[in-house]
Amino acid sequence: MKLGLHLGYSGAHYDIPVELVQRAEQLGYDSVWTAEAYGTDAVTPLAYLAGKTERIKLGTAIMQLSARTPANAAMSAATIDTMAGGNRFIAGIGVSGPQIVEGWYGQPWGRPYYRIKDYVGIMRKIWKREGPVSHEGEEISLPYTGPGALGVGKPLKSILHMNPNIPIYLGTGNEATVRLTGEIADGWLPLGFVPGSLPEYLPWLEEGFRRAGNGKSLKNFEIQASCHVEVCDNVKEALDRLKPEVALYVGGMGHKDKNYHKDMLVRRGFGDAAERIQELYLAKRKDEAAAAVPDEWVDLKSLVGPPARIKQRYRAWEDSGASSLTVRSKQPEAVEVMAEAARLNRG
Repeated sequence: MKLGLHLGYSGAHYDIPVELVQRAEQLGYDSVWTAEAYGTDAVTPLAYLAGKTERIKLGTAIMQLSARTPANAAMSAATIDTMAGGNRFIAGIGVSGPQIVEGWYGQPWGRPYYRIKDYVGIMRKIWKREGPVSHEGEEISLPYTGPGALGVGKPLKSILHMNPNIPIYLGTGNEATVRLTGEIADGWLPLGFVPGSLPEYLPWLEEGFRRAGNGKSLKNFEIQASCHVEVCDNVKEALDRLKPEVALYVGGMGHKDKNYHKDMLVRRGFGDAAERIQELYLAKRKDEAAAAVPDEWVDLKSLVGPPARIKQRYRAWEDSGASSLTVRSKQPEAVEVMAEAARLNRG
């Protein structure tokens, strides 16, 4: 199993842990990933890291669709990939949630399924440079001919000759979008994936592979799972430190009636807890909401505790069906322990 390293979101300040990324590269990690919400963007740090590393792949988890047009996303990905020497960039993209899409980016929520499909189609056309790019989509069309258009737009072909096969991974979680991921993407950044959950998703992915009609299967498709990792002596304290983030996502990310993270917790068998977490969080009782997060759920999607416990529990991730596991940690010891657990070729 390959390993990735996730740098996460910024807080009030943002420092790129260059030495940690370089050490991960030395240890044999396959990839490093950045994120964006409504602070730092996901692309710029990778441009910086491209100049500080030699081979590690540079992925976004995720670029938000509403943050940039598909042409701009394609240009950014191709530019960094070219600067990094080629075949290093992974374009991980996703829709985010309606609160961010409409509240931060000022874009309509629209129909995310079709927006994803159009977005990916346009990006691939740009990279391939088979001709001037035009696209008639359900959500996005090029040239633009909608309200406010002058009617003089024309199809264009990229000036830059770029890698035509930059991989696209989609961050998805529900049945329709997971099917779409299997059909049009090179890999998957799954929402809520834990050991034992692949059988739930596999029929959806396989239907997507069938629709692709090009021999696609799990053998040539990447599943990039992720989990928090913390080396420590006290497992309970480590789980408690992770609960506020769970409470934030389950309780406050999205509208009360449209929250993917809450839905995921319900699907994992924690329906009562999900309702209680959301109720407390929306009542601004955030500490109580965090306390209501089940230990079992946090432990299932994390690797925490002494090195021996982490290595033992890592075996379930190896058997999960994922092709790579992204380590969500900035703890140097965690990066080292996971390299040992995965038996990487250490530098």
